Amino acid sequence: MRLTNITCRSVKPGPRLRKLSDGGGLQLWIYPHGAKLWRFAYRYQGKQKLLALGRYPETPLAEARASRDSHKSILKSGRDPSHLRRVEKIEQPSSGDSFAAVAKEYVEKQRREGRSEATLSKTEWLLDFARPVLGPIAVRQIRPVEVLAILRKVEARGRYDTAKRLRATIGAVCRYAIATARAEVDPTAPLQGAIATPKPTARAAITDPKLFGALLRAIDGFTGQPTTKAALQLMAMLFPRPGEMRGAEWIEFDLEKAVWTIPASRTKMRREHRIPLPPQALSVLRQLKPITGDGTYVLPGVRTIRQPMSETTLNAALRRMGYTKTEATAHGFRATASTLLNESGMWSADAIERELAHVEESNVRRAYARGEHWDERVRMMAWWANYLDQLKVVR
Repeated sequence: MRLTNITCRSVKPGPRLRKLSDGGGLQLWIYPHGAKLWRFAYRYQGKQKLLALGRYPETPLAEARASRDSHKSILKSGRDPSHLRRVEKIEQPSSGDSFAAVAKEYVEKQRREGRSEATLSKTEWLLDFARPVLGPIAVRQIRPVEVLAILRKVEARGRYDTAKRLRATIGAVCRYAIATARAEVDPTAPLQGAIATPKPTARAAITDPKLFGALLRAIDGFTGQPTTKAALQLMAMLFPRPGEMRGAEWIEFDLEKAVWTIPASRTKMRREHRIPLPPQALSVLRQLKPITGDGTYVLPGVRTIRQPMSETTLNAALRRMGYTKTEATAHGFRATASTLLNESGMWSADAIERELAHVEESNVRRAYARGEHWDERVRMMAWWANYLDQLKVVR
């Protein structure tokens, strides 16, 4: 017998579950605790199945019948209503599936992995290009053409390298969404080659020994801040990455053992890096000690000792000495050292690369080449400092 509104409203719960049928698989289940729930019973591929259609009276009889008829139509088309509902539920976007939400999680993951604040800031900066358009969209719904439109805007301003990095960063967020079951495809994958490839530009560096000697003399004669002069002298002798030099803390230096240990949290490759300190570098550090030794940083900023030296300071000093950005840069000291050390023929390529804190590109070679070549590097750094002294006097 078909149900009526009066029956649905007046039926009372009993000591056990009661089931009233309306026909066509629609049932009203009355539980002992008083709840009345609609159920659709059906068979699919020979198996008895059940689908919840809502609670009475929130879902009235007429609405429950319409829902039953809709699901019966799905059955007639050869599909399983239960499976279709699960798929729809999975595909329904939620606030946690949006590009903005996933990007935020991705950045937090990078922070937990110990990425530097500079790296995190660069990632956030790149994501800011994408958030206005992609932010509210579920990652699974982002199409390659939508990403391409964002990249084209950046490319149109001549910022080809930024566009390339932006594509990689958006792709990293999308792959994180795939890994966390919120997407299935990386929409940036088909865009390989869709934007202009930036022309690689090497950082300016002086590799001619006589010209480099002239630069060393100019540094020794620098009349600006003593910390800036010391930083340039140490860059020439130790050739670390400029950010590692500017952020150096006194606690990292063991002047007795003549070792500078840069913690993994401050290195590009996230690996602790030790640098042998030749006597000339120790002399510079000991001269700095009375000036900055009471603070955290070896090379503090001019305005406050609580912050390290500004990232523009070293290049600005080189410009003040008359060297243009096409002639010399703070990062160029690394290229100078690499070139002249290799050309000397006195040191193994492995020792030079290890001193530069480069990581072997081959996974197999990296697995076996774990040695630091420390003894050779100690001798090499002492030779390098003496060699620089010689360059200063050769005119």
